[in-house]
Amino acid sequence: MPSRSKQVFFREYTFSVDENVYEPAEDSFLFAENLEVKEGERVLDVGTGCGLLAVIAAEKAIEVIAVDVNPYSVQCAKDNARVSNTHDKIAFVQGDLFAPFVNFAKFDVILFNAPYLTRDEDESDSWVTRAWSGGSSGREIIDRFIAQSPIHLERRGRLLLLQSNIAGIEETFRAFETQGMTAEILAQCSVPFFETIVLFQSKLRV
Repeated sequence: MPSRSKQVFFREYTFSVDENVYEPAEDSFLFAENLEVKEGERVLDVGTGCGLLAVIAAEKAIEVIAVDVNPYSVQCAKDNARVSNTHDKIAFVQGDLFAPFVNFAKFDVILFNAPYLTRDEDESDSWVTRAWSGGSSGREIIDRFIAQSPIHLERRGRLLLLQSNIAGIEETFRAFETQGMTAEILAQCSVPFFETIVLFQSKLRV
């Protein structure tokens, strides 16, 4: 049976979202509204999902690499890039975080709307669950990403990471500091159930 999809709208774009792919929500839109890419920059969109950030970044970037561990996401993002006529500037890769790239692959901008919610052991293990689950602490994927990111960031590049306060704001500041990176909160918003979504910007210390 073919999978079902629904449509999500942002600005002039329409995104079809497969049922096996994380559907953009408040976190995705906060990220998209605060995403600024300069002409000629190379962008890596980690955990691209339906391709929302990759498509927006492609407006000005010279090249966007969109990577996701979920094969349904890769295909979904490809389809949305074709519809938005940005497919000629975006390359799609299936893989876990930076695993598909050699150490000398560097980018001007790295984006990651991270899985940041805690997950009980008895919860089902679906592709959509993996998109939001950060393990028992909410930090399992965030910490791996931060630890691996410096080697792939250009000297004067920047990294944008989105997470919830549930996963620990101060812990993220400390993780960046450990990797020799500065960090600041670029944007944030409150959502129901006393949760705050935070968008970090981080850079290498130079």
